[in-house]
Formats: sequence, C-alpha cells, structure tokens
Amino acid sequence: MRIAFDGKKAAKNKAGLGNYSRFIIRCMAERYPDCQFDVYVGANKDSVLLSSLKRLPNVNICRPTHPLLKYSYTLWSLFGIPYELKKRKTDIYHGLSNELPWNIARAGDTGSVVTIHDLIFLTFPHTYSWADRHIYNIKFRKACRIADRIISVSRFTATEIVKHYFTPKEKISLAYQGCDWSFREKCSKGFKDLVRERYSLPSSYILSVGTIEERKNTALLVKALQHIDNIDVVLVGKRTRYTEYVERTAAECGVSDRVHILSGVDFKELPAVYQMASAFVYPSRIEGFGIPVLEALCSGIPVIAASGSCLEEAGGDAALYVDPDDDRQLAEYLKTVLADENMRRDMVAKGYAQVERFTDASLAEKIMSIYEDVIARRRQGQTR
Repeated sequence: MRIAFDGKKAAKNKAGLGNYSRFIIRCMAERYPDCQFDVYVGANKDSVLLSSLKRLPNVNICRPTHPLLKYSYTLWSLFGIPYELKKRKTDIYHGLSNELPWNIARAGDTGSVVTIHDLIFLTFPHTYSWADRHIYNIKFRKACRIADRIISVSRFTATEIVKHYFTPKEKISLAYQGCDWSFREKCSKGFKDLVRERYSLPSSYILSVGTIEERKNTALLVKALQHIDNIDVVLVGKRTRYTEYVERTAAECGVSDRVHILSGVDFKELPAVYQMASAFVYPSRIEGFGIPVLEALCSGIPVIAASGSCLEEAGGDAALYVDPDDDRQLAEYLKTVLADENMRRDMVAKGYAQVERFTDASLAEKIMSIYEDVIARRRQGQTR
C-alpha cells in the first residue's frame, strides 16, 4: 500500500499540528514496514524537524521540482500534489492538519482522509482574527465535504463537525491522539537536577502546559493559588497578549512571586518538568483533545482539568474535573490532592491505566482500518 501525507506542518511547526503530523507518520511507518509512506512538503530545503522521519526506510520526503511550485505550498497542493498522487498510484492521501488539496479528485483512484482537530475558531471567534476565521472556515468546510473520510480526534470534535458543517455522522471516524513516547520514560535524578537548575524551577510546584491564551483559561489556576499555601505554579507555554492579564491577576491576588512563566522549554526536557511537578492542572475551556493531559498522566502525576469540552475523554476516571470558572473548587481539589497521599497514588495508578488506551500501536491500527475501509468502499463505488 502507498500512503501519502500532507507534510506541511510536520516540516514547519515545532509543536501542535507539527507534533501530531510527525507522530502519525512515525507510528504508521514503524507499524507497517511493508507500506510506502510519501510525505509531501513544500519547502525546497531540508527541515531538521523531519530528520527522525527520514531515517525510516519506508518514508519518502516529496518536494516540488517544477520551478513555479517550489516557493508556494498552495500552488504545490493545488497543481502538483494531485498529479504526483496519480502518477505514483497512491492508495490514500491523508491531510493531517484540517485540509485537503481542493482538486484532490484529479488524483484518480487515490482515497482521501482528513484529520479535523477542532473548530475552536467557530466556538471562540473573538480569539482569532477576521481573516484567520474565514480562511479556516473555508478550508475546513471544503475538506469535510470532499474527503472520503474524516478523522476526529475526540467525540466532542466529531459533534462540532456535525453541528457546524452538517456532515453525516457515518462519514466521521474517531481516532484518539497519543503523546510522544518520551513522556512514558522516567528521567534520571541527574537529568531532573539539570533541568531544575536550567529553568530555576521551585522545589515544589503545580504545573500547567500550553500556549498562554484566553481559551486556555490559565488565570483560573493563578486565582486558585491565592487559596493555597506553600507551593508555586509553573506555566510552560508561548506568551500571548493574554499573558499580561495572567500576570496582572497574579499581582492582584498577591501571588506574583509564586507564579513562574517559562517559554521556549526544550521538548526533550519537558518530560522532566512534568515528572518533578506535584500536580498538573489544565483549566482550558475548550480543546480538540488535550494532549497535555495524557503527557501528565504518562508522567505519573495527578491531573485536574476543566469540564465542559473533551478533556474528560483524555483523562477518563484518572483525573478530577472542575468548573472552568470556579477557582475555589480548583483550590480545594488541589489542597486535597497535595495532602492525601493515598488519593495521589490512586490517581497515578488510574492514570497509567488510562494512557494504555492511547498507545502508538492502537492508534496506528485504528488509522489503518480507516484507510482500508476507504479503499474498499471506493472500489465498490460508495464514495464521492
């Protein structure tokens, strides 16, 4: 079987959709060594982000060769990729980041699959620019319409797709995300000490990881901190304008000296940052899935997340869930978790059991079953 991936994000994005793209490509290539995997990237230069994928013998990095297509991924996607898919007799093209080439039908017998991660730009429109909202809406809607199959990363996102785009439920398949294997590996004490010193981490802290933006609701944790003694908060993530609000909130609550904001943490050092934390809090109002919850569960620390979107799917019964507007409830949960050693052990044990639902093998097998079903249905003339 020959499978192709949209590799734009894999080659350019260090986090988010880039991590997801590289994760899926690696999982599939390792699980199915007899298949060929073509990764279509737009840049004409090597990307260090693709180095680990290029070492896999059944992964091929495909770049445009025509001079007019080298410098525009849009043109490459529209005119080059469908031609290449047809020429290579590709069985499946998988758009890993919410979009497909608009003329994918010109790829002949190639089946099309698209992963839709979330529709947050429709739910929280004020957090996106007018241009981004409309571009995303056009791309996502089109992809949902022309794809043979849509992969949703959570039941919550699947419901959103049906709600906003009137997509038939039977066209959507659920395939939960996983997280990088490095979070399952225990860091040595020496490595932890090195990381603690490098980032000046406090001796005891509550951790939260993710871009510090409005929908992530980071200020809830800062507000809860004023009700808890003798512990700090470490926020790891890219700064946005909302970060200023978080810092003002910390000052108003009198906890500025206990709130530490870290941007640019090396991904290889992030597992140590997790493993040294006393607890993990993810107060986000809305997510496509919530990978940081899995990272924390893999790291063996108790997790508290906000209710109301998809985080219950990621955390299952291993985590506690709070109202995203109730800082006192969060504070009470944290005080209990930090003080009750038996409860901590129980949450950690449940966390290890929960993450077994999201292994590389189970995800790869689920996605391959989707590919095989698309191919079978196309042969029977049941798609498009």
